[in-house]
Amino acid sequence: MHYEHIVQINDANDPLLSVISRNQLWRGLLRRVEKPEEFLVGVESVAITARGDGWLKRDMQLGPLRVEDHITLEDEVRIHFDTAPSAQHQGGSFTMTIEEPNPGALFVRFSYQTALPETGPQDTDAGDAYFADYVKSAYRDTDIDAIRWIRELVETGQLD
Repeated sequence: MHYEHIVQINDANDPLLSVISRNQLWRGLLRRVEKPEEFLVGVESVAITARGDGWLKRDMQLGPLRVEDHITLEDEVRIHFDTAPSAQHQGGSFTMTIEEPNPGALFVRFSYQTALPETGPQDTDAGDAYFADYVKSAYRDTDIDAIRWIRELVETGQLD
């Protein structure tokens, strides 16, 4: 299954929304990599097992589920996660890309590629379609919450 959505960061039409710089946004997204327990419920432990120029490997324990990620970083542009398949997890990939169509108009594109089956109007298995919609909704909610948390970190001076 491929799923993608965009979250707007700055909105010139909303004066109550504080402006976030590209660098602050980037630091917030990096924090999601290095401290996922602040962004995801159920993270019991996280270890960065290797690090190089523009990449890192991470092991994360979520209850009985162990997740191994190879994460590549394109400074202030993109973070890409490749999750290794295991007996407990089918693996997949996830990318967060900062887009700036106009100066200061920041967006984050979240893109997921999983082993879940694609669903559509032609599908006859309502259970698969329901599950895929549930997963997409969970991804979207998690990403919106992550941006809320990044905004709070900016507003409290933790990403300056």
